Amino acid sequence: MFHSPFPDIEIPEVSIYDDLFGSLTAQDAARVALIDPATGAETTYGALKAQVDAFAGALAAREVGIDTVLGLLCPNVPAFATVFHGILRAGATVTTINSLYTPGEIEKQLRDAGASWLITVSPLLPQAKAAAAAVGIADDHLIVLDGAPEHSEAGHPNLRELLMEQRTPPEVAFDPATHVAVLPYSSGTTGIPKGVMLSHRNLVANVAQCRVNIDLRDTDRVLAVLPFFHIYGMTVLLNLALKQRASLVTMPKFDLVEFLTIIQKFGCTYLYIAPPIAVALAKHPVVDQFDISTVHTVFSGAAPLDGETAELAGRRLHTRMMQGYGMSELSPVSHAMPYTRDDIPVSSVGCSLPNVVCKLIDTATGEEITEYGDDGQTRPGELWVKGPNVMLGYLNQPEATAETLDADGFLHTGDIAVAHRGDYFSIVDRVKELIKYKGYQIAPAELEALLLGHPKVLDAAVIGVLDEDKQEIPKAFIVPAPDSGLTSDEVMAFVAENVAPHKKVRRVEFIEAIPKSSAGKILRKDLREREAAGV
Repeated sequence: MFHSPFPDIEIPEVSIYDDLFGSLTAQDAARVALIDPATGAETTYGALKAQVDAFAGALAAREVGIDTVLGLLCPNVPAFATVFHGILRAGATVTTINSLYTPGEIEKQLRDAGASWLITVSPLLPQAKAAAAAVGIADDHLIVLDGAPEHSEAGHPNLRELLMEQRTPPEVAFDPATHVAVLPYSSGTTGIPKGVMLSHRNLVANVAQCRVNIDLRDTDRVLAVLPFFHIYGMTVLLNLALKQRASLVTMPKFDLVEFLTIIQKFGCTYLYIAPPIAVALAKHPVVDQFDISTVHTVFSGAAPLDGETAELAGRRLHTRMMQGYGMSELSPVSHAMPYTRDDIPVSSVGCSLPNVVCKLIDTATGEEITEYGDDGQTRPGELWVKGPNVMLGYLNQPEATAETLDADGFLHTGDIAVAHRGDYFSIVDRVKELIKYKGYQIAPAELEALLLGHPKVLDAAVIGVLDEDKQEIPKAFIVPAPDSGLTSDEVMAFVAENVAPHKKVRRVEFIEAIPKSSAGKILRKDLREREAAGV
């Protein structure tokens, strides 16, 4: 086993609300918590806490409590922090939903999570309303945060009305170690998205663990462009920044020029990004047109970032580049480059966080790998992780939970890693089935199920391939029905109409038969070999 190089830390036995807001001093309360770059409006920590309390009180007055699940479909705006933590303060559970989802995808998540409320913003109301109607969520349980009078007339509460009620937050009692705080959805290592049950203790623990490796301070201004609905944004941007009393500058969607403009205008100092943004920072000529010298640290996660690009971006911005590793099931961070060490290559994911124990398991023999070779690293093995940040399990999925979490509490990540002398790790491969497009997870099984519903498709398989920019994209192999006249454009259009933009099939190849094992499992390895050979 590999233990963290950092000593264990004490994890407070409290709710995430109490952890973040319970110790708010008068000095902290006056600090700026959130900045809306669209208007320049600032929200102090004191005002945020008051809003969170008032929103929790308004929900409790409507019988929202520890048995209630609420869906949150909202981009990165300051109100996200209010309603997210207001829900948790009320003792309820929040399932965060991708802002790009179609009505059908929203409906699936609401139904699976058992949500009886949905909170959204007016630009997303059409799809939210369709999904809410499909699962039986009443109009007065569909909150439109920035709702106009016509929305109120339709029975949808808005944030202003709810906060103006000035309700006292409820007294709630639950066990932080077992009560589900959030239900983000993840494909895990493979398959259809599943609800990841994360407790208050999971969230509190991961914030506490990250504070040791990640040097974020109350003087920092963090550009929050990675979505809060994703566990990376939820924990490492939103919760960690609030814990450290930093200021969050919210950005609803990524646009490079807008991104650079906001950094320059608001003096952002700390950037959390995904690899595609790192590529832009390293190579795009427009970067030179902006003064972003206030940035001292760029932290990349959500997908692997190659060392060459990281170093190029770091040199160009004259800034510290860092990388970490995690997954929704780990709340999400298990490894991060410690800011206290400069001997660890940026191509690695750094050291395991405090309270984390890792194993490397030979995928062929099942044996534990413990020995370092002459080159100072172990041979590759599947990374298993144990710690207070490991999920409770998958919602209503005992078999999937048992496949991922073993009896000893180790989470089998499905990612292949090596350990290096010096207590740091590198991810060298990952589960083949899962595609990561610009940091978003795409489950081939979900796209295959959709494609098989097309009347002209006899069989289908989806794998990840690299495009011209070396980014992974979904490619579909299709067995068309005889004489159907099915075209690639038709296939891609069909998928695009039914999924969020990041899940779109971007290449199509027609094939006589999908290679499968005797048990009927798609042999993706064969398809990858075919792709590599350019058949």
